[in-house]
Amino acid sequence: MNRSATSPENPETPVALPITGELDLHTFRPGDLGVLIPAYLDECAARGIHTVRIVHGKGTGTLRTTVHALLRRSPRVVSFRSGDETSGSWGATIATIR
Repeated sequence: MNRSATSPENPETPVALPITGELDLHTFRPGDLGVLIPAYLDECAARGIHTVRIVHGKGTGTLRTTVHALLRRSPRVVSFRSGDETSGSWGATIATIR
């Protein structure tokens, strides 16, 4: 079963998200992250995926700051770090979840 988020073009239209352990935030509105990220982490944990890569891009760092704040508050997150040279550098965050 795929989780849904809203389409950026039409906020009333759900979009199926494949649960693969990688979440690319480029197509989502920042306002959706507070619901999207916890739901995605829950779904990954339910499927036995314990390492999650969240791609937020490099940009100004605002999205990365939001992602890190959400991960810091999540009881599901054991730890997180910026990606390395093979996983997106500081444009992605790798989270270990329980």
